[in-house]
Amino acid sequence: MKATPTLTALLSLCPSALTKPIDKRQDFSHIDYPPGTGEDLHEYPGAGENLPSYPAGTGENLDVYPGAGENLPSYPPGTGENAALPDSIFYFTSTYHIVATPDQVVNGTTNPTFTGGLEGAQGFYDFGINVNLDLICYSIKLVGFRGEYQSPAKTATHVHSAAKGKNGPPRLAFPNPAGDGDVRYSFGCLQGPFSTGLVMEGKDTGEGFTLSQIEENPSGFMADVHSSLAVPGAVRGQFPG
Repeated sequence: MKATPTLTALLSLCPSALTKPIDKRQDFSHIDYPPGTGEDLHEYPGAGENLPSYPAGTGENLDVYPGAGENLPSYPPGTGENAALPDSIFYFTSTYHIVATPDQVVNGTTNPTFTGGLEGAQGFYDFGINVNLDLICYSIKLVGFRGEYQSPAKTATHVHSAAKGKNGPPRLAFPNPAGDGDVRYSFGCLQGPFSTGLVMEGKDTGEGFTLSQIEENPSGFMADVHSSLAVPGAVRGQFPG
């Protein structure tokens, strides 16, 4: 009977079976990529399994790393990763800074004249408006206010529909600034429907008012506060047009 060659004899005839190099384009089990060294991972499919999750904002090359964007937040197009969402109370469609002074106060309704308000007083009104929610956030600071708050409306701190040099009804009534000493503050948010507590021609002067009216014509509105020492207004300031 003819002898069967041993395995050793067969391998001796084919030395390349032991010495053939590993094709590194196909087998990557021998490669250990430390975190953060993924520059060339697009050349090594599947080698990114040990990489840490990608933090928000590192999505520049996510087309190269399929699935790596699973932990990224979702933001509306063009708003940037730190922008607030349009349905958030911290998202404003417009903002306004108003400096109110005594010399802007007018008296009378038929032929109003600049009479001046409370000498030495000053007001700083900051408003953020979100017309989508009909919501206004406010930060009001009064300096040098004297006397008592006085107004036929439910508060003495208002936004009126009135152009420069004119008077008009209040549309928004804010809590009166509070505090001890020479400086007083009021801040918060109001959301429509609005009311002022002042009734003219059978309805509240805030009824039917929406904040979109300010955005459409800001110079047609002013902010003020009324004092028992200056009932027409202690200070007044126009919205910037």
